[in-house]
Amino acid sequence: MLVTEIPGALPAVIEADGGTTVPELIAAERDRIRELITESGAVLFRGFKEGGVDNLDASVRALSGAPLHYSERSSPRTNIKGQVYTSTEYPNTEEIFLHNECSYQLSWPGLVYFTCLAEATEQGATPLADVRKVYQAIDPSVREEFERRGWMYVRNFLGQDMGGTWQYYYDTKDRAEVERYCAGQDIGVEWLGEDGLHTRAVRQAVHRHPVTGEKVWFNHATFFHVTTLPAEYSAGLREMYDEDELPSNTYYGDGGVIPDDVIAHLQQAYRSAWTRYDWRQGDLLVIDNMLTAHGREPFAGPRKIAIAMAEASNGAGSIARD
Repeated sequence: MLVTEIPGALPAVIEADGGTTVPELIAAERDRIRELITESGAVLFRGFKEGGVDNLDASVRALSGAPLHYSERSSPRTNIKGQVYTSTEYPNTEEIFLHNECSYQLSWPGLVYFTCLAEATEQGATPLADVRKVYQAIDPSVREEFERRGWMYVRNFLGQDMGGTWQYYYDTKDRAEVERYCAGQDIGVEWLGEDGLHTRAVRQAVHRHPVTGEKVWFNHATFFHVTTLPAEYSAGLREMYDEDELPSNTYYGDGGVIPDDVIAHLQQAYRSAWTRYDWRQGDLLVIDNMLTAHGREPFAGPRKIAIAMAEASNGAGSIARD
């Protein structure tokens, strides 16, 4: 196994040194690969034989077991095959800010897998950030306030043109099923009029990694805050809606408003830990979701990235999830 970056780099790169596939290498070196993911936070497999959606699915199953279903959705994606999905389908001119997958849920994927089906012609990287470094870059008084108060995620499902429908994001048309799911996930539910839904959930902002024991900045408080949207969108939404009617927004866990300058400080903490590389077709990236945040640069060209998620965790370790 040829590792071309030292542990601690994002990502560590494993280059093909023969005619093997990624699933075959995992079968031969599974323990060492898992150690490297934990040491580095992310591993990129490059130059291996085969690729594509079936190779991604086989790699997930070889390293992690069955992939997870994308539940409690927060962004538009298309199911490609099985539990393999497109990456977030936002306009190519927009940046997707750094975040940890599904950190707004009570359980989340421990590992997230990406594979490049088509390269961009300009930009299009999936930037990464070590959230241990993000944690250290945040002013201690800001960290302490979030650790003490937690953070709250508020969503208003107002229809297809305004943030999307609850039917898509909860993958059901049954209100009772939404209520059952939300009750099990500590999500407050309020139905609005004929077909609207208001939800709110309080989560921790800081967790400890279940293997290393290190503190990590693991939350969506920055990502979902209205000011992390492009400036013209953020200003437009604030003109159209009262604060508690925005399609999505974040607060301190007790409902207090997070000042815009605090969010700006958090945004800078993420950017201070930012690293990037350019995708090559056939690349397969595996990230430890509690150590590494990811995002997306704007891009031009036919860029297409497929993703899969695995190893449901609640921060204390792996848990079973359908």
